[in-house]
Amino acid sequence: MKRFSFLMVALFAFGAMAFAQTEETDAVDQYGNKVNVKKLEASSRDGILVFESKDKDYKFWFDSRVQVDFGAYFGEQPWADPIGNGASIRRARFAVKAQITKDWYGEVDMEFANGSFELKDALVRYNGLKNFQFSVGSMKPDFSISRNTSSRYLEFMERPMVVNAFAPSRHLGIFAKYSNKYIFASGSILFQEIEGQETRDYVEANNKDYGMDEGLSYVGKIVVRPLNEDDYGIHIGGAIMYDAPKTSDEMGVYQATRFSCRNSTNINRKKYLDTDDIKWTDHNLIVTAELAGHVGGLRLESAWISDWTYMMKEYELARPYHFQGWYVEGSYLLLGGKQSYDSDGAKFNRVRTGRSWGDIELALKYEFIDLNDYEGRAVEDAIFGGSAELYGAGLNFYFGKNIKMALNYQYVNNDRYANGKGKLNVGLDAEGNPTKDFTKVVMAPGTAGVNYHMLLARFQVAF
Repeated sequence: MKRFSFLMVALFAFGAMAFAQTEETDAVDQYGNKVNVKKLEASSRDGILVFESKDKDYKFWFDSRVQVDFGAYFGEQPWADPIGNGASIRRARFAVKAQITKDWYGEVDMEFANGSFELKDALVRYNGLKNFQFSVGSMKPDFSISRNTSSRYLEFMERPMVVNAFAPSRHLGIFAKYSNKYIFASGSILFQEIEGQETRDYVEANNKDYGMDEGLSYVGKIVVRPLNEDDYGIHIGGAIMYDAPKTSDEMGVYQATRFSCRNSTNINRKKYLDTDDIKWTDHNLIVTAELAGHVGGLRLESAWISDWTYMMKEYELARPYHFQGWYVEGSYLLLGGKQSYDSDGAKFNRVRTGRSWGDIELALKYEFIDLNDYEGRAVEDAIFGGSAELYGAGLNFYFGKNIKMALNYQYVNNDRYANGKGKLNVGLDAEGNPTKDFTKVVMAPGTAGVNYHMLLARFQVAF
């Protein structure tokens, strides 16, 4: 399957280049249908290979990236479970994008990181109306500025914990948006998540074996931009999501919600923060408020995201479960570069470097997440998913338009409830032995909750 995928990508790319460089003489396709022929001109645009017709109505290009990550972890308490250092191909992305006509666009985006195939974006879009776009397929809904910003342009190597826990990623769905200089508005209807083969197996097995509906979600977002110029701007946004349980979540688990995330790192695979399955969920209401802006080389971004989990009537509690978190991060280009904002996507874009060879960016952040809800609840109804706060600093080195090297330092402080669904040590008991049971933890300094430092590095090329 992997070899077949790579072969198809290579053949597709070779065929496109051959078509761009040769003059067609037969105006029929392989099935004998008459076709209109346009000769394409090939060019490199900031390192991106683009084929375009002379009338500009047709454009075809590749959009690929490779991210190689390294991680080292230290300083955890002696009783904590060991954390493995390592390296990873974080992303190996190959995308084919085409403006088929002046009004129609298509895209396929594939992931091959660490030898595993995963579909990312796969969509058809109509953009024939001024300021409007209508899409159907697999893509990210407009909810979180951090989630929607490309991984190429993030200030830190990973998105904040609260974004990874609550903000929706790629779903199969129907998407519409409107954008002008000062207003951005969007709405989405979402079906199942699009991830790897395991997720698709869940959907198909739950349909076949249990007759489960896939579940629907609805997302709406609005952003106001009172200032929006090339060199400065303000982004004030809010979004809301009505989320029904999905059959893509887990095999045989229906009407359940689960929130989990890692400590803003991908190489350490431990998920200290995990609510486990909250069964008999009717729906979730997730909201966010975000404030961001840029001026010259300075970029600031902050967001609060909160979830209310409502139970089915027969299992209804006195109040819904409530989880939340927030983050604040900022960066500055040290050598005269300027930040960029994408108005059509209401997100940040590629930096404009201050030197011909590139630039250096200094970044700082604080983030917090709370997956606990136990105060005022009976023990059997309480949720102990854990909470954590994280401090981070980073240096990003930009070389030309396409090369980036990132260095991140982070310190995370997990609480005693962050035990990865009861699998990880969270402290010492009264006898001084490591324990996974937070009820047995002796609350003395250094004896509750896993704290540790991380040094992370990334090498990235986009082409």
